[in-house]
Amino acid sequence: MPLNKYLAHCGVASRRKAVDYITEGKVTVNGELKKEPYYRVQPNDNIICDGKDMKVQERQVYILLNKPKDVITTTEDEHGRATVLDIVDPHFPERVYPVGRLDRDTTGLLLITNDGDLAQKLAHPSHQIKKQYRIGLDRPLSQSDFERIENGMNLEDGEVTVSWVRFSEDHPERDVVELEIVIGRNRIVRRMFESLGYRVRKLDRFYYAGLTKRCLLYT
Repeated sequence: MPLNKYLAHCGVASRRKAVDYITEGKVTVNGELKKEPYYRVQPNDNIICDGKDMKVQERQVYILLNKPKDVITTTEDEHGRATVLDIVDPHFPERVYPVGRLDRDTTGLLLITNDGDLAQKLAHPSHQIKKQYRIGLDRPLSQSDFERIENGMNLEDGEVTVSWVRFSEDHPERDVVELEIVIGRNRIVRRMFESLGYRVRKLDRFYYAGLTKRCLLYT
């Protein structure tokens, strides 16, 4: 299989992230630096990534996490801040990593796995993965701004469309909104409301790729 796919099956990261490890010069094959993501791995190849010996993991692990605020969605942080892997049981022998990035201030559903094929599918825009958010605002959302979101908006990096948007039924003051989106651009939900002059007080993802928070204990 290609080198980036092999690394994904070793639990390093998704195939897309594995390409970064390779092109950044962190991978050797039989003692030689290899910067070709699509190099075909041979049965007896000795592969090392970031100083660690790579072996394909036979057991696939899937952890659904309700990420709390102030936790980083990464495997490690150079500033010593808490990451989502600090929450996961440290006794897992498999290398796992987060899929479906959430920024530090955002809470909600996050998948942690070592399944590189699934991670690739969930990350690729062509699969139109559905994500649903609950957004708490600093003031009520006006009807005109609601309609702007509903009809599509233009931000500095392109058009933004939502599948649907609605006011939360348990907040008649209209300062809490829910929506579904398939776009995965950086901080896209926050930027939508900020562009309209609102401050996002709370942002929570309660649905991700068919997964919900039902029966999750961690909050």
